[in-house]
Amino acid sequence: MFSIKEKEQYSRHFILEKIGIEGQEKLKKSKVLVIGAGGLGCPILQYLTAAGVGTIGIVDNDTVDQSNLQRQILFSIDDIGKPKVTCAVKRLKQLNPFVTFNTYQKFLSSENALEIFENYDIIVDGSDNFQTRYLSNDAAVLTNKPLVFGAIFKFEGQVSVFNYQNGPTYRCLFPIPPTANSIPNCSDIGVLGVLPGIIGCLQANEVLKMICGLGGVLQGKLLSFNALSLQQNLLNFKKNETIKIDKLIDYDVFCGIKKNDSIEITSSELKTELQKNNTTLIDVRKKMEREHSNIGGLHIPLHQFQQKLDELEEFENIVIYCQVGQRSLIAAKIALEKYPHKNIKSLTGGLESWIKTQI
Repeated sequence: MFSIKEKEQYSRHFILEKIGIEGQEKLKKSKVLVIGAGGLGCPILQYLTAAGVGTIGIVDNDTVDQSNLQRQILFSIDDIGKPKVTCAVKRLKQLNPFVTFNTYQKFLSSENALEIFENYDIIVDGSDNFQTRYLSNDAAVLTNKPLVFGAIFKFEGQVSVFNYQNGPTYRCLFPIPPTANSIPNCSDIGVLGVLPGIIGCLQANEVLKMICGLGGVLQGKLLSFNALSLQQNLLNFKKNETIKIDKLIDYDVFCGIKKNDSIEITSSELKTELQKNNTTLIDVRKKMEREHSNIGGLHIPLHQFQQKLDELEEFENIVIYCQVGQRSLIAAKIALEKYPHKNIKSLTGGLESWIKTQI
């Protein structure tokens, strides 16, 4: 049953053919988990909340950064430094007070994924890394939950629905992850601000279709969207029956990005090292990024790094940095191959981590 206020809140759905009171009741009884409250998560959460999904779970361990505001429209200047899940729920409750929110201020992991997923009907992946995508897929398969997938890259995005009615999964489309750090994230290469809004809305649309039984779900289909040309393409793919998922694994190892403490240095550790005046910094970002902000040192862009290794000959203690720590890790490994006896480190979390420690 709906209260008078709820009837007013959802009046446009009540009069909409194929939804009506019955469809709205389905929405009210449904439970949806959203992984990530970032670029994709913000529009997903806003429209699922506005639509009246009864229970919404949010998994995110990040805090709001000023660079998020270009596209993560749930947040404001006043939210900087605060947990995203807390800020998101505060705003969402103002949008719809009739929704119940469950927050998980933690990273999704192989230790907690199955337990969290069991409590929901549909999982929506708004993450930005391959470890979480494969983990979400496998946990959805093991708990028999449909998974709504979304991804963005510069001006392009993708949407699909996996494991719906025993249909194809993420591994059917991408059985093997790309080489570690071969595909940078938006912190490294940027993203058009409106793109996650478009893709996130398409993900929310798939959720509503599944809940209300509207058909046309993107099962066995990958929708690609180009924000510049507005071109859309649909790629059909089938379930790979040879792929068996019977347990969760170490996804950092699977995706080839297992943390290497031996060649990484934290921001606090770097601060101590710099006080000794015997550490050389090397920035491997692009010229435009360096002009925007940097912490000094030599500038050797990653695409030129292999050819300029001789410039490192005179230095013994080297710390390489980029924006978020991915490109610098690649550069550190390249440098150590030529200079295995030098003390060469990559700044964990990159410039973004350094800035946060200085605040």
